[in-house]
Amino acid sequence: MNKITCICLGVRDMAAAVRFYRDGLGFRTDCTEDCPEVIFFDTPGTKFELYPLDLLAKDISGTAPPPVTDGFAGITLAYNVETREQVDETAALVEQAGGRIIKPPQEVFWGGYHAYFADLDGYYWEVAWGPNFRYDENRLLKF
Repeated sequence: MNKITCICLGVRDMAAAVRFYRDGLGFRTDCTEDCPEVIFFDTPGTKFELYPLDLLAKDISGTAPPPVTDGFAGITLAYNVETREQVDETAALVEQAGGRIIKPPQEVFWGGYHAYFADLDGYYWEVAWGPNFRYDENRLLKF
């Protein structure tokens, strides 16, 4: 068990989340609906899914526990970019799409450049560039 095939985020408002990720940030999908029951984005490698938060909670436990509505929950998602400038470009795109910049783009102790933002449901993302980041032929981060 050494792979992650899909990351699913439970969202409070599917239509708003679809606008943010598909229409605002440009995540690719074949889905053209504005408020689908579920949506999968065609990201390289691990796939990305949005599903209604209350239905996800019920699927997990049979009941709908109160969701974490905002704030750091001990997990971040990452978007690594190939140039330093892409960190600034991504932060600007996030703001235009309605996300919140949590930590503006800046130098980081390990020699890179990064920023943190929150999506409409408060999920935290890091966008980062590193001078030693290497990518494969599919533009996926290599270690």
